[in-house]
Amino acid sequence: MSEIPGVVVTGVSGRMGQMLAHEIAASDKVRLAGALEHGGHDWIGRDIGAAMGGAETGVIVTDDPAEAFRGAAAVVDFTAPSATLAFAEAAAAAGAVHVIGTTGFSDEQLDALGRVAGRGVQVRAGNMSLGVNLLVGLTRKVAEALDADWDVEVVEAHHNRKVDAPSGTALMLGEAAAEGRGVALSRVADRGRDGMTGARTRGAIGFSAIRGGDIVGEHDVIFAGEGERIVLRHVATDRAIFARGAIRAALWGIGRAPGAYDMSDVLGL
Repeated sequence: MSEIPGVVVTGVSGRMGQMLAHEIAASDKVRLAGALEHGGHDWIGRDIGAAMGGAETGVIVTDDPAEAFRGAAAVVDFTAPSATLAFAEAAAAAGAVHVIGTTGFSDEQLDALGRVAGRGVQVRAGNMSLGVNLLVGLTRKVAEALDADWDVEVVEAHHNRKVDAPSGTALMLGEAAAEGRGVALSRVADRGRDGMTGARTRGAIGFSAIRGGDIVGEHDVIFAGEGERIVLRHVATDRAIFARGAIRAALWGIGRAPGAYDMSDVLGL
């Protein structure tokens, strides 16, 4: 068997799944060891390369996580919360690093993921890009420096097929602002305004979501004071940045002690 770590991609037929498969195939640090899709998908039983319109790779798409994860060093997962919970169990059982880019988890689902992290390595982030994770750190620092007289708004934009809002990245940024102020985001988040809402609550952290076209991802954190504003911004123009970050996370997680990690750990921020 090759000494290059093998990585499995879940939800491989999706936009992010195919991007991951392409980036892994182009890498000299990892190799594609498995490809997973849900039961009944028409890619099941096909070579992943041929299914994506290219040359055959020898990797056959399966709907069996245990089969796909067997012998793999890592699993990269940008799917849906319920699927990710099942993959977490299978990855822990296989001893594979579980890199989670899935967003939209409920508090109960996050608790369930946390319990699995006691048995395996998880690296989870609402966004895998270096730039976004630097933005998270900057947001925390600015929030530490400014009091609640500065209103905080997180504005995000994504393509018209994104199913969750606010985005996982927007929530990461909101959490960073809340941490900087020493409060729980759940207590100060304002995730929707419509109609006669009244004046803004002092100390609230607001969220706005834009959906349209093929926007890869844009995030602004606005600190609005009297007579001035500070705007921190990240714009993604290529989905490959998320795939490259996920591969970096997979390599970082190999050999780590079981636990829940994030991209700030991976990047040493």
